Amino acid sequence: MASSSTFLRFWLTERPRDTLLSFVSKEDLPAFRLACHDFSVRAAPLLFKEINIDFCASTFTKPARMAALDRIGHHTSTLTFTMAHTPETFLPPLLDPTTGEEVTFIYEPYTQTSRDSASRLSNPTYGSWEMTDLLVKQYSPLFHAAANVPSFIRAFSSLRNLKHLNISCPGQEATQRYRRSIVDYVLISIRIAVERSNLASLDTLSLVSIHPGATLYLNPVMGFGALPNSIKRWKRIENLTICMDSIPFTPYPPSDHLKLLHSYLQLFASSVTDFVFRWQGVKGLSPLSLDKEVCLQKSSPDVACPRRCHLALLPLKFEKLRNMEVENLVVDAAQISSFITAHRHTIRDFNFEDTHLRSGDWDQALTPLTRISGSEKWKEKAEEVMDVPLLLDPVGLEEKRVNEALVDYFNCKPRPSRPSIGAWQKAGSRSRELFGGTPEHFRRFLRTSVFSWR
Repeated sequence: MASSSTFLRFWLTERPRDTLLSFVSKEDLPAFRLACHDFSVRAAPLLFKEINIDFCASTFTKPARMAALDRIGHHTSTLTFTMAHTPETFLPPLLDPTTGEEVTFIYEPYTQTSRDSASRLSNPTYGSWEMTDLLVKQYSPLFHAAANVPSFIRAFSSLRNLKHLNISCPGQEATQRYRRSIVDYVLISIRIAVERSNLASLDTLSLVSIHPGATLYLNPVMGFGALPNSIKRWKRIENLTICMDSIPFTPYPPSDHLKLLHSYLQLFASSVTDFVFRWQGVKGLSPLSLDKEVCLQKSSPDVACPRRCHLALLPLKFEKLRNMEVENLVVDAAQISSFITAHRHTIRDFNFEDTHLRSGDWDQALTPLTRISGSEKWKEKAEEVMDVPLLLDPVGLEEKRVNEALVDYFNCKPRPSRPSIGAWQKAGSRSRELFGGTPEHFRRFLRTSVFSWR
């Protein structure tokens, strides 16, 4: 490289060099970094800008792995942390080895970060030496790795330029929603690590494919190692995306998880500017108007804390909300109208995807837009979305024959005496099958058609 002055000038100029590196695929960047030391240094920020972590028992405990994270962590701006619900994450009841009776385990996170082994071993990790010994013998190493809060704090402290945290915990069965698993202990450790690390740039949080109970363990107000200033860290989040396993809509659905969700969203009410929420599976209630749901206003035998079920939910209002998108909901027109009215001074864009109105219609739901704008001109700008047929242009065919083929096709009048039109009808029936498939299906349709297409 030193012998070529032209390339040296190009490489030492920041803008063209960064443009070149942006066209190098992420798969080729590791080999590119092996060319020389300077290539390695320049390509590192691009290669480690986004990292993915699939949590296992040795993720944050191997010294070599943690040393590598210390070297590259300052390049990372987006972290995707994944831990799926599997049979390995299931926690059986703790049993007394002598009597066989179930033992109650009250979890209190151990957050001591001292590197002195003598100091670390002087205090039991799980409250008492008896409980610590019981957990070591009956629970897998994955549990102890999930509850190792100091290792999480050290790992997140290496990501000092982190801007976007993406957490994914897919795969929980509906029958396990009221049981705590290893995944929940991981969420507690992540929350504490974020609160006790210096992550000044973190402003985007994505919770993708999470179970309804996750909001309990991610909420600093609920306890589990929270400090008086823990809530301040989360009030810096400006972009919030939640994709949650749905709670089926019934006349009286279990309200515990819905109340936890409402309490969690209240945490971001003063800071969030962009909010996206989706129910995975069947349609669920709107998270923006849970305070107006009848099932959350009165006592129900389904709630886990009947003594607190009489407390009314506070209305949810985002003080700085500009963009909002919700999907797969069951909601009343009056609830949408009330939400738009309450956020009329800040909101600029809202999107209701796959939303079913229990009562009222969309004209009633969007009535506040007329009051805000002072007229109904906004209705003239409304976009209508529909499915339209795809029509391709055959090459080298007379216009008369094309028109005849189109008429016969849309009128469903087969003409076996004309092979070209019969072939067109055959191609049309195949197109209905292939247009809904992959691009490869579409290319195969064009190759086997009787016409040439452009």
